[in-house]
Amino acid sequence: MSWMTLLALWLGCLLDYRLGEPRRWHPLVGFGRFANSLEKILNHAGKAARGPGVLAWMLAVLPLVALAFWLRMRLVPLGAPGIWLYTGLGALGLYWALGWRSLVAHLQVIRLAFAQGELDAARVAVGQVVSRDCTDASWSDLRRAALESALENSSDAIVAPLFWFAALGLPGVILYRLSNTLDAMWGYRNERFLRFGWAAARVDDGLNWLPARLTALAFVVTAPGFRAARLAARAWFVQARRCESPNAGPVMCAGAGALGVALGGPAWYHGQIKNKPAFGGTREPEARDLPRALALIHRAIALVLILLSAALLGVALWPWTA
Repeated sequence: MSWMTLLALWLGCLLDYRLGEPRRWHPLVGFGRFANSLEKILNHAGKAARGPGVLAWMLAVLPLVALAFWLRMRLVPLGAPGIWLYTGLGALGLYWALGWRSLVAHLQVIRLAFAQGELDAARVAVGQVVSRDCTDASWSDLRRAALESALENSSDAIVAPLFWFAALGLPGVILYRLSNTLDAMWGYRNERFLRFGWAAARVDDGLNWLPARLTALAFVVTAPGFRAARLAARAWFVQARRCESPNAGPVMCAGAGALGVALGGPAWYHGQIKNKPAFGGTREPEARDLPRALALIHRAIALVLILLSAALLGVALWPWTA
């Protein structure tokens, strides 16, 4: 099956490149509505403990993961027709989970607003991809926010789905994408979700641990030059421990170091200012750093694809797997 997983991996990437994110009938939209209904039932008045949150996560995620395993067990034994059908379903599942072209599209809108020097348009564009308040953000604030979001999402929206698809096929990418979606919906540290969203946040942290470090390593290896690679590695190993997120920290620090820009600092979230630690290089980000970040992300993802493909080929060609 490693050969077919490898084929589905590249087919899924091709679908994302050619089609982009579905504008209508996206499965995750329906899943989000179901998750909202589930949360309203089990987190009544926003006072549920961890137990109902664990149950909600299981009810939302496990049936679809089990369905993917069932399809594999039913289709693969049918021979070539079943294997090809399962490969197509795998490619389609990966396509729905990937956010590569979507990330590029959002960054291009931000890049255009930066290039035109329209502050209000830039605030709106950046505000669509970050959770912080951009209403009164300065140009410096917006550049930092856009770069941080681009670097973090390169792992969450691209590398992690690729990694889990290569590791576990269709069940793996469904497990990751649904868990990541629930973390985005329930993983807030506020009164409503602090306990109910605990399971969603912890599972997402666990599933992102390896992909985040693979992304950070890819940023180091594909940094533009030896000096940038050394700064990226130093930022990863020294500065990432200061960051609140155990997974976003290594990714953003390594990426900022590779670009040589200083990120972090104060930012507004839900009406409160949050002083994040500074990380990366020493230079204030400029408008030109957004296309540089996009180029770095493309190089890093290309490297990840090569590594995952090589791993799948190795498994396929290994004597005892024949």
